[in-house]
Amino acid sequence: MSIENAFRKQVQTDSKLRSAYLLIHSEKLGIHLNIAEGSKNHGTSAYPQQPNYMASVGKIFTSVLVAILVEQGTLSFDDPIADYLDTLLLEKLHIYKDTDYTHEINIRHLLNQTSGLFDNFWPLLDKLIANPAFDISPREAIIWGKEHLTSHFPPGKGFKYTDTNYHLLGLIIESVTNSPFHVALKQYIFEPVGMLHSSMLHYSDSMAPCPYPMADFYFRGHKLNEYKGYAGLDYAGGGVVAPNEDLLKFMKSLVNHTLLTRATIEQMMSDRAKYGIGIDYGYGVMQFITVPLLMPKVFNAWGHAGATGAFMFYHPQTEAYLIGTFNDASYERKGVRFMMKTIHKLSKCVVAE
Repeated sequence: MSIENAFRKQVQTDSKLRSAYLLIHSEKLGIHLNIAEGSKNHGTSAYPQQPNYMASVGKIFTSVLVAILVEQGTLSFDDPIADYLDTLLLEKLHIYKDTDYTHEINIRHLLNQTSGLFDNFWPLLDKLIANPAFDISPREAIIWGKEHLTSHFPPGKGFKYTDTNYHLLGLIIESVTNSPFHVALKQYIFEPVGMLHSSMLHYSDSMAPCPYPMADFYFRGHKLNEYKGYAGLDYAGGGVVAPNEDLLKFMKSLVNHTLLTRATIEQMMSDRAKYGIGIDYGYGVMQFITVPLLMPKVFNAWGHAGATGAFMFYHPQTEAYLIGTFNDASYERKGVRFMMKTIHKLSKCVVAE
């Protein structure tokens, strides 16, 4: 079955899905596929040019923004976060076994998810679902977390994926650029890359009007894009909204080293922690790595995935960019599995050559 047919069938046969989007690009294989599918069960029309909320895929934008500031000499990956955040926010931020480790957290600990901090996202999302009028700023969300949640280990002594780390990075970016995060995102990434139809959920509009509305995305049947308070929960942890062609421009800028130098990209990928079997986590970069019998070398790729079935990866063997989303939280794992099956199909094309 072709990649396009497999994608359309996946959407058409799953009653939970309203719409889904897929872009595959490989100059090496002579492929450029940009498609969308709406489920007949919901009567949804989907267009390939629609902007999509990309969930935690947005983390790679945050990490790249930090890296740009590092290259400019504004900050360092090894800087303590205390250099950039105020005393009230820092007070008892990281308490583990009655010891305060706040001042031992460096920026790199936030980037590769090794700070040991609590994750405020899911408990606050539960509050939002229970009360759609719930609203909280990223700063307030961090303060709520340190008052109600528990840290997991001292900085650098483990791995815990948490949006709190990226909320803090967003505030650090605001501190050093003297701009709101969404303005810095536009200035340092969207504008240089030419992402004219990209924005940040509930914070900004795209630079150029898009003829199609943003696609809806869902969590347990709730249309989350209608919850204005969701913006403060997501923020620098994944608020990017963009059509797939814009995301392709961004990934190309990383692969071709036009936005960051090769040395910086390599540093972001090499200073990594173990996310799971066959997956390492660098500075906002998920990396599928070889594990004998479990993760063959053919699947080696890097990028990021999101809880709504979103993914944005580069596969070096086929020089392919794989970008898409299923816009439903039931596809947090299924989205990645679909992408891996697609990589397998593309790899056969290389063998055939």
